[in-house]
Amino acid sequence: MAANADYDWNAFDAWDYVALNYAELREDDRRILELTAAFFAARGIDPGSRAVDVGTGANLYPALAMLPFCSRLSLLDFSDANIAWLGDEVIGYSENWNAFWDVLLRSEPYRSIDDPRAALRERAVVRRWNILEDGGRQWDLGTMFFVAESITAEPAEFQCAVRNFGALLKPGAPFAAAFMESSIGCVIGGRMFPAVGVDEDAVRAVFKSLSDDLVLYRPDEGVEPLREGYTGMILVHGTMR
Repeated sequence: MAANADYDWNAFDAWDYVALNYAELREDDRRILELTAAFFAARGIDPGSRAVDVGTGANLYPALAMLPFCSRLSLLDFSDANIAWLGDEVIGYSENWNAFWDVLLRSEPYRSIDDPRAALRERAVVRRWNILEDGGRQWDLGTMFFVAESITAEPAEFQCAVRNFGALLKPGAPFAAAFMESSIGCVIGGRMFPAVGVDEDAVRAVFKSLSDDLVLYRPDEGVEPLREGYTGMILVHGTMR
């Protein structure tokens, strides 16, 4: 099976990825946003917390979901292309993300932010990070959406990425993570990128040593798949042990 290092991640076409996935708000992403917003809002998180989104890539909505709950937000990615895209979007994100923010505005904590573009610009910092390398427990809350299963075809690297995500978060830190089920990878910008075909059992197994209160959702029930080559989406919330 192909490993993470076998792919040219600097050639990842972030703009094509957005066009394929987030040009419009899908029902499954709307449900993920609603569930994640409700989870974070119920945790009583100190708004001065330090948050992290791991493997941000070309997806801003996990970062937007954490905005009311942090004073500093680190966006971590490994790809030069993704880092360049993020640098532009953090300055003033594109119009397509307005629909995602509108979903979040239905929850009270988000209404306290008058200008989400300014809030993201002031709080976010883009950092280069390889999730396959271990890191210290630095952050108070975190997200990792469609990353660990989408950077390799090796199950061991998937497991490593999830464990390292957990290692970035302090004990008791609330988190949200999402995965494509049984994905075979996808073509972005004319290039094939890998995936590990995880299922609910694989996700529960890898989080077993990280969290005692994991809750799993199927946010795409009844929703037409985005593309061929996967069987559904898995969302988990919990707190780090």
